[in-house]
Amino acid sequence: MPTYEQVFENNLAWLKEKKGRNQSFFENLAKEQRPDYLYIGCSDSRVTAEDLMGAGPGEVFVHRNIANLVNATDLNVMSVIEYAVRSLEVKHIIVCGHYNCVGVKAAMQPVDMGLLNPWLRNIRDVYRLHKEELNAIKNVPERYDRLVELNVQEQCINVIKLASVQQQYLKKGYPTVHGWVFDIRTGLLKDLKLDFVKLLKGIQEIYYLGD
Repeated sequence: MPTYEQVFENNLAWLKEKKGRNQSFFENLAKEQRPDYLYIGCSDSRVTAEDLMGAGPGEVFVHRNIANLVNATDLNVMSVIEYAVRSLEVKHIIVCGHYNCVGVKAAMQPVDMGLLNPWLRNIRDVYRLHKEELNAIKNVPERYDRLVELNVQEQCINVIKLASVQQQYLKKGYPTVHGWVFDIRTGLLKDLKLDFVKLLKGIQEIYYLGD
């Protein structure tokens, strides 16, 4: 792990490496961003969006929080989605969880977590909705893994509920919402293959927010 001073040395080395390959790299980077992807992931320091996607600077608009939640009362994530959809016109919105997520594990423990309680309650609500399926999984690590997947699914649904997402899709045919899980133990990305169109139609029966 680099020391504080080494971080700036690493920055200079990175700068030289980028300009060595492309003298106009930073000039081009300073231009207006037009990413096709909005990535909503976990704040876990072991999981970085661009690395696991093989993407470069400017190609992914990123928001991260504990356990990759999309909470309607969180103005941070709501603002990010609104800007990504209305201004950047992203084509894909990805909610990406990861196995061995500390936030998900904490939410499954009946323990007072102080200031984290309101945040973790969102995951506990997912647990409550799928309690029968989860409790039927006797292997505890496998139960955690399944809750990670179900949490991603529910957060994707929360994205689809939003007016900006529904209106943009009806108007332009995008963005499409995807649910992924990163297996931190193998390095592989898992596409949960959510049926976006089916989810959208089901949600519109209750949450329709078209123009």
